[in-house]
Amino acid sequence: MLVPARSRAGLVKFQVGLTAYEKLGAVEGADLHRTWSAQDLAREEPLLDAVRYHWACVYREYVTDDARLVLANLRSAAADGAAVLCHAPVQAIVREGGRAAGLEARCALAGRTLRVRARAVVNAAGPWVDEVVRLESPDAPPRLHLSKGIHVVLPAERLPVHHLAILQTEDRRSIFTVPRGGAVYVGTTDTSYAGGATEWPGVTQADVEYLLAPVNRDFQVVPLRPADVVGAWAGLRPLIAEPGKAAREMSRKDEVWIGPAGVVTLAGGKLTGYRPMAAATLARAAEQAGLRLADPGEEPPLAGGDFAGGLGALEAALRREAPDLSGDAAVRLARLYGSEAREVLALGSQPLAPGAPVVAGEIDWAVGHEGACRLEDVHYRRTRAALYDPAARDAVVEPAALRMAALLGWSDARREEEIAAVRARLAADLAFGEEAR
Repeated sequence: MLVPARSRAGLVKFQVGLTAYEKLGAVEGADLHRTWSAQDLAREEPLLDAVRYHWACVYREYVTDDARLVLANLRSAAADGAAVLCHAPVQAIVREGGRAAGLEARCALAGRTLRVRARAVVNAAGPWVDEVVRLESPDAPPRLHLSKGIHVVLPAERLPVHHLAILQTEDRRSIFTVPRGGAVYVGTTDTSYAGGATEWPGVTQADVEYLLAPVNRDFQVVPLRPADVVGAWAGLRPLIAEPGKAAREMSRKDEVWIGPAGVVTLAGGKLTGYRPMAAATLARAAEQAGLRLADPGEEPPLAGGDFAGGLGALEAALRREAPDLSGDAAVRLARLYGSEAREVLALGSQPLAPGAPVVAGEIDWAVGHEGACRLEDVHYRRTRAALYDPAARDAVVEPAALRMAALLGWSDARREEEIAAVRARLAADLAFGEEAR
């Protein structure tokens, strides 16, 4: 992570903050932050404006892939006996004697209503928390304030940066540039969202221009415009409401509470704290169910996480074992699938489309091991090609649909419907309309 500084005073401020951060986190040795001079910056990040920035603090930071992390948790849960449903929104809380005893969900694919019995019900629905609370208690006041965050994706050749870099916006917020294969993604915004919980919040022209402005200011590149963006997405943060504060000023704290029918609700929080949040929620759910939880001890790695030597070693091993695999494909396979990358390759190592780093085995793996049942599932949430792979974003849509059709027995009509839906979604991502009021 590169934190550029314009003055010695700014550099000292960053150094003091990072030193405190490292002491609290017991960081030591090679992971301690370093200071780069103007000469270092010229060598390591030559496009950064050398007139504006003369120093930088550099420290070890970590990135994750949110959708892949969710899948790894779901698969680990299923391995421990959980039954996992997708595309099945909850419609009602089932009660016995006024207490929550399960729920009803409707399968969006089969059109069936499912009834699930439970000794405890947990509402961890993120932006939809208030909606589920109202199923339990229709008059419950809202507890959330929704904040929208967007990212835009640029081709790496248009913004050839080498490190995660922090840039400051005109309103003094921090945003990040993150290189990933053939793309660089930039984000995020933090604006109040009044449209209600939705899977696809809109990305507006103003959102995109807001993110591109500091990039154009701080990097010596041909000015980037919204037309240069090759991918974009938006999500909603379910913040605990704090009246009178703007979204960016609100705490990212989490809260757990029990509703009148005994539903355990979890709201707020950050991705980095999801494990302690889960532990606190399970403790409350166990109380409702009359259970005593055993100490889980040290938690095992999630699915795909049991490899040693780091990602670099895994990427190198994949290239040795599959010499026809491109370097870009080896990197993305290691980062998406971890130790399971070899199993993915065994299902089909040939590219889905010429020049695209997505391989055929990823489709089989998504369907057979990761519960994918829509082309959108694969393109956005399994292979991530819609977001991070400009060379594959459009090219692999039809080949992936053909392979899914063979695996799932789709008719020609169903296959074409799936292709049309994904292409419409891809077009909508880059439409950059106005925010709904």
